[in-house]
Amino acid sequence: MHLDFGFLRQLIASRMATMLSDRGGNVALTVAICIIPMILAVGAGLDYTRAYNVQSRMQSDLDAALVAAIKEIDEYDEDEIADKIKDWFDAQSEKQSATYDLTEIKVDKTGHTIRASASGTVPTTLMTLADIKTVPVGVVSAIEGPATSYLEVYIVIDKSPSMLLAATSEDQAMLRADKNINCEFACHSTADPVKKNKTAAVIASTYYDYIESLGVRLRTDVALDAVEEVLDMVDAADEDHARIKVGLYSLGETTTEVLAPTYSTSTARKKLSDDDAGLTSATSTTSTDFKTALKALQNKVGTAYDGSSADKPLKLVLLLTDGVQSDRDWVIKNVTWTCTEYKNGTCIRYKYGKNWGKVTPLNPDWCDYLKGDEATMAVLYTEYLAIPLDWGYNATLDDTMANSKWTSTWGGTLHSGVSSSTSRLDYIPIALQDCASSSDLFISAASEDEITAGLSTLFNQYLTSVRLTQ
Repeated sequence: MHLDFGFLRQLIASRMATMLSDRGGNVALTVAICIIPMILAVGAGLDYTRAYNVQSRMQSDLDAALVAAIKEIDEYDEDEIADKIKDWFDAQSEKQSATYDLTEIKVDKTGHTIRASASGTVPTTLMTLADIKTVPVGVVSAIEGPATSYLEVYIVIDKSPSMLLAATSEDQAMLRADKNINCEFACHSTADPVKKNKTAAVIASTYYDYIESLGVRLRTDVALDAVEEVLDMVDAADEDHARIKVGLYSLGETTTEVLAPTYSTSTARKKLSDDDAGLTSATSTTSTDFKTALKALQNKVGTAYDGSSADKPLKLVLLLTDGVQSDRDWVIKNVTWTCTEYKNGTCIRYKYGKNWGKVTPLNPDWCDYLKGDEATMAVLYTEYLAIPLDWGYNATLDDTMANSKWTSTWGGTLHSGVSSSTSRLDYIPIALQDCASSSDLFISAASEDEITAGLSTLFNQYLTSVRLTQ
């Protein structure tokens, strides 16, 4: 409902004149004495309600301007950022036909915060009867975020044998068709020599060397490309290399520190290309034990703080993984070698394996080791591609959650509404999303391009998150 305050003032003035002209006793005098304070009280209520609404709108405009500005704090000096805030604020207030102005902007790049205040006036309506023509309003806002804070980034790369899976379906097909290899996984081996057609003629010292000579890229190779993208972003976000540290870690039976958090991205890049550092496809672990590894990672990451200083950094864990709790021995030992299904002359299913049920998605509760210490968890799921011609895959991840030991051995709790007949493969992204600190810090990626871009997307998502502090 819209009130015509001009008409209302005229009506009240007319009624007052009528009452004041009344000579019939004390009514006119009494009304005259009481009516003016009553009108002013009503007018003050209406006018201050309008002022409050304008102030709320002003606060939203100022907050929006600071959210936009905080993302530019590393690219401009204080005066340039102040100008940008004014431009953003003016653009917002113009949309509202506002009658307020930005009166003060203070940018503190040292503390990596932005503070600003705005003030103005709101025209009154009924209060003009008391010669009060405007009501002053003002707001103050301050903002900070990861992009402006001290930050330690812990990049954790899954080094399980399954990360030696050929990166694309085309590469998988190439390896399976190769008579010297005949499997998509680099045969889970980096140590045994490769023999031509299985004869005595050795053509490569390791499966990794042979696969590399074919030009086939493995998931670990693509993972390192993704890390390179993040390092490029760190260089751009922290040009002076004085605010963001990066550490590198491999995850398998436990978590191994390859490089403690450092401001030197060049040192990190050297580790990525060094086979001896243990991050390349030249090596892999024999198993992935997330329960042990994430607990070990917690001890290395420690407690996260507010990012206000170098000794109180925010902490971000970027986990790149296929999310499978596994051990090669669980698959190949204690197996009843009775084939139950053949395809093209190859057995793709055996009867029974004692420990097949242990191969499951990770239990996301284990991620609470880190989240409980206020570290932020971001997860890139390098999708475990289905390999239906592999009997080990069919016996484990292609089987159901009901047939797994996810609850009895690993303590997992199935999501309500998710059927226990869901395959373990299909449950992996559900578990990994629960591992992340929020749904927008989880990405599932299948192709090389998706994996390479995924880690930097997560990092950018985290950097551009902000919090209003005043």
